[in-house]
Amino acid sequence: MPQPTGNKSRALEQPFESAFALLDQSIAGGFIPGGVLGMHDLNHGRITRAVGLAQKVGGERPMTVDTWFDLASISKVAFTVPRILALAVEGRIDLDAPVTSVIPDFRQYAPDCWERAVTFRQCLGHQTPFPAVEPIYTYGDDPDRLRAFVLQREWRKGPAVYSDINYILLGIALERIEGKSIRAMDAGPGFAFSAPQEMTAATEHCTWRGRVLCGEVHDENCAALQGSGHAGLFGTVDAVLDFAAGLLDGDAAGDPVVRLMRQPLSEKRTHGWERPYEGWSGGHLCNGSVIGHTGFTGTGLWIDFERGRAWTLLTNRVHPSRHVDSGIFALRAAAGDAVNTF
Repeated sequence: MPQPTGNKSRALEQPFESAFALLDQSIAGGFIPGGVLGMHDLNHGRITRAVGLAQKVGGERPMTVDTWFDLASISKVAFTVPRILALAVEGRIDLDAPVTSVIPDFRQYAPDCWERAVTFRQCLGHQTPFPAVEPIYTYGDDPDRLRAFVLQREWRKGPAVYSDINYILLGIALERIEGKSIRAMDAGPGFAFSAPQEMTAATEHCTWRGRVLCGEVHDENCAALQGSGHAGLFGTVDAVLDFAAGLLDGDAAGDPVVRLMRQPLSEKRTHGWERPYEGWSGGHLCNGSVIGHTGFTGTGLWIDFERGRAWTLLTNRVHPSRHVDSGIFALRAAAGDAVNTF
């Protein structure tokens, strides 16, 4: 049975119920095991509700509003982006400077290569020629050696696409500036880099690690690097909505970091986030103030600054395998349209 919680308001109930019905139908149809939907409004409070299973293979557990999720690429915007932008606001980095200003040994044996000209801003907005993905975890087991591999590899150059390599580099830059590994840093209020197995939504049965993953990071490259800027954050629905509420409050207060998050860099992207475009994850009805981001494990967060509202859809759509049609892309867009119809 769905589990409701939160301070309900009539202004939220109708869009919430409409969006939650879509999640419920997806689970009833066997497309995903379970999920949690949450909405937060600065004027009307918060509603969260869970439905389905947190785990169905390797033991069965119900989904609850207290379930932790592997947030996957939401880590980019909830961890890496705020820290990089805060450093820029403080004057400790220049967003238009190359990442070599912090990582001088990046491609150090090829001083005239294109990689050494890549800037922080380009990495934030996925405006670099790096490939979309690279199986870094297959090149070794030592995290320090894998970092050296990332920094010294001659990367194949292509069109600008969404690439984890951008945020792996930003994560290494953070580690150089802070003098510690990412997993030794503060994950942020309500977040962590791992979670209790019995309280976490299971993800995939990983053929590389030979087990169902639960409470440990799903992303293979992040696991091999033992912490990275592109993935690795865990949190509950309330942790995600608290983060979003902080951005809404910060925007109202004129926080320069939030203003940079909202600043467009391209037709589809801001500093770190996506902005509405035809076919994007937030649906067809978002106004131009909305920013959002999704995670491979089945997570997503969208923030509407004009209306003072945020919504998050957290699922375990890769459990027990990513190699099925979970319908998550259509579900996200339909849920966003439901939220924005009212």
